[in-house]
Amino acid sequence: MSIHKTRDHLLDTLAQRGALLAALIDPLDHPSLEAAITAGRAAAEAGADYVLVGGSIGVQGELLDKVCKEIKSSISVPLVLFPGNVTTLSKYADAVYFMSMLNSRNPYWISGAQTLAAPTVRQMGIEALSTSYIVCEPGGTVGFVGDANLVPRSKPQVAAAMAMAGQCMGSQFILTDSGSNPKDGPIPPEFAKAVAASISVPYIVGGGVRTPAQASALVKAGADILQVGTALENGGDVKKTVSALADAIHSAGKGRKKNFDI
Repeated sequence: MSIHKTRDHLLDTLAQRGALLAALIDPLDHPSLEAAITAGRAAAEAGADYVLVGGSIGVQGELLDKVCKEIKSSISVPLVLFPGNVTTLSKYADAVYFMSMLNSRNPYWISGAQTLAAPTVRQMGIEALSTSYIVCEPGGTVGFVGDANLVPRSKPQVAAAMAMAGQCMGSQFILTDSGSNPKDGPIPPEFAKAVAASISVPYIVGGGVRTPAQASALVKAGADILQVGTALENGGDVKKTVSALADAIHSAGKGRKKNFDI
């Protein structure tokens, strides 16, 4: 069995669909753990290409294990951890975004947390998806917790340079994140276009994507993967929301072929 099973699955699915939807479940942002588990299952059934579980604060231990185990038991797509710190790890996940926050002012978030977490990731047998993490305005909770020197939305060239640096340092994925529920919505398509054009590894966009139109515009600008979380937490019909977003993302990516350098 390949040690890069999840990575290879995502690359194969990208080759088939052109763009992917990752459904992000932060258990503490749902009314209950049961609601979070139900949302994760529903997202996978409705067309999400993989399910992310994690959050900026407090998602750890028995709570995390329960959510991962219950979601994983009934989905056929990968379950990947979106860690807020070294404790956001569970043996029930397929993989983890092994992230370095490139624009943190605190070296803990660049390499310290990774050093502490690596032995546990290896011990648990979780696949590490090497990811450069770039936090953009307004940043939300992750920007505050991670002490990020936020990339202004008016400076996409700064994010593009950081993305290039991340790839040069060996990251398999680049993730720009505006934080949860930014009031101005997701990054502009021009911002995503600049970052996407600067790298040859998959580019993930997180933060603020709520509508099919937003999703389609970002994919057409060059984003390979969109991760959506807040849009699944408002008590609405998760299947309907995910289905509409997945259709828009897959339609916008249809026929696109990229030769990733991983």
